[in-house]
Amino acid sequence: MPKLPPLPLEQLTALPAVYRLTIPPEYEDYNGHMNIRWYLGIFDDAGLPLYDDLGLTPARLHAQGYTTFDLEHHIQYAGESLVGDAVTVTVRFLGRSARRMHYQMYLLNDTRAALSATFECVNAFVDLNTRRMTDYPPAIAAKLDALLAAHQALPWAAPVCGVMRA
Repeated sequence: MPKLPPLPLEQLTALPAVYRLTIPPEYEDYNGHMNIRWYLGIFDDAGLPLYDDLGLTPARLHAQGYTTFDLEHHIQYAGESLVGDAVTVTVRFLGRSARRMHYQMYLLNDTRAALSATFECVNAFVDLNTRRMTDYPPAIAAKLDALLAAHQALPWAAPVCGVMRA
């Protein structure tokens, strides 16, 4: 697997922060650092406030007969996080179609001033009645487009895996 290219921390910290956490003792594994299963858990927890900001709250979606499904994930580890480390998750939108969005999250270790991991995701908007993808409502599509335009204007390339897209 190719190593992540160097990414200046100031570029990653300038992105929208969607989640913060201090690594608790129960996340530690036998190597003395955070176990890999918790990386996905942290990124999943970060998805809730991210989706809330987009208007994709579970209660609102379910009341209207919609939900979202993750279709694909890619995590790349860049550095350790230890119990007691403060971490922040930031997000960058990479693309979208009428029914899917592609984004990348960054787990930043604030204690060590370093990138710990990246999480790349393709997520679909789904009609709960048919269990099939459907188009985003106009208000949500407009929010996604605004974020996508801002993030596409960034002067650095996102370290994507290269096989995922909306």
